[in-house]
Amino acid sequence: MNAIVISAIWGVVMMFSGIFSKNNTVIRGTALTGLALLILVNILEMNGVLLFKVNLHGMLYFDSFNLLFNTIAFGSTFLYAILSGRDMEKVGRSVSDYFALIFFILCGVAISSSFNTLLMLFLGIEIMSIPLYILTGTDKRNLKSNEASLKYFLMGSFSTGLMLMGITLIYGAKGSFNLETISLGTGALTPMVSAGLLLLLFSMSFKVSAAPFHFWTPDVYDGAPTVFTSFMATIIKSAAFIAFLRLFDDAFGEMHPHWQLVVSIVTAATLLIGNITAVFQQSVKRMLAYSSIAQAGFMMFALVALNNLGRQGLIFYTAAYSVATIGVFAVLIKMKDYTFEGFNGLAKRQPVLAATTAIFLLSLAGIPGTAGFMAKFYMLAAAVSNGHVMWLVIVGVLCAAISVYYYFRVIQAMYFKEGDAQEMEVSSIFKALLVIMAAIVVLLGLFPQWLLDKLNYFF
Repeated sequence: MNAIVISAIWGVVMMFSGIFSKNNTVIRGTALTGLALLILVNILEMNGVLLFKVNLHGMLYFDSFNLLFNTIAFGSTFLYAILSGRDMEKVGRSVSDYFALIFFILCGVAISSSFNTLLMLFLGIEIMSIPLYILTGTDKRNLKSNEASLKYFLMGSFSTGLMLMGITLIYGAKGSFNLETISLGTGALTPMVSAGLLLLLFSMSFKVSAAPFHFWTPDVYDGAPTVFTSFMATIIKSAAFIAFLRLFDDAFGEMHPHWQLVVSIVTAATLLIGNITAVFQQSVKRMLAYSSIAQAGFMMFALVALNNLGRQGLIFYTAAYSVATIGVFAVLIKMKDYTFEGFNGLAKRQPVLAATTAIFLLSLAGIPGTAGFMAKFYMLAAAVSNGHVMWLVIVGVLCAAISVYYYFRVIQAMYFKEGDAQEMEVSSIFKALLVIMAAIVVLLGLFPQWLLDKLNYFF
């Protein structure tokens, strides 16, 4: 709870920091201080130390699962701000406003991971989404950015309507917004509960870019300023998945056999559409957008399995996916050409950038020795332990094999093709951070037990 209040307050601080200082270094330093404070406060809360107490009236519920996820989300945002904070200045002059919106989004992220009623789920999702619509359209001189923002807003409003209708039907059937009350007496699946459950499933599928509700993703990711695309594709997507899992675990967990097949079909469609479409992309940015859909398919395994291994796997997947994707996008932002040809010969000009990018892509492809491999392994293991969806596990393995093709296209371009030299503003600190992130990806891949032991401690 402390992190929610502090992130909201720090968002206001960032808004006023733009009035009192025009120095972007000061603004960026203020934002990093706030993010470090959020991480510290959340770690203290995980160990039972609260700076202040607030009577939540049962609207929010904090346990080791959501506090651990919040720490990963704040830590990933800290890495993102260090790597890409300077590039926000190229989008526009309102750097302090961009950071303010990010802090408000983190407030929504923390609420979305700790809701205990459907109303708080709705508030958390909307607090997270509305600043995103604004960030998507921040490049006002770019028509694609404006179009992406409008499309995102319209599609987001549509999914919000579905969510509200779903909440209304569930309230009509159960007489409460509280998840514990809704989960009572779930032996019989009435038509009203079925309709509400399906509407909530469709709405949350839209938020995580699951097929067939994914169609907005490539256009919005492509049109949004690249510096914000990585934030949307990692922290926001992970937060939406945590909310998705908590909703269906806490409220509809006893009905799992009734909706497992529907979620399995959505998962298979997400894997197939994301991977097959990514193969045909000519822009690395759009390829990463479609691959994010494919990665969402793997995260859906946690929902299909709905067991402890799936919950642990989702947290591990969140950490591995966020670090690798933030790293790839940090390099992509420095490129002037987003096509595959733009990466030609990068290994000769920028060997550190090429090597770290290769490690991030290998992790996203799920190659052994990287965090991505272990993340995919745990998600598939969770589905195998469930025992009812072996066909889906086979689809997952085949799709992971397909993904190797388009990720290796970038590595091939960097190491085996000649290209024209491009001017790139890359500092030594930037390279050092990329190396540290690549080391984290490899260490998590070689010694996953360390993080799993930590997860077991909390679970």
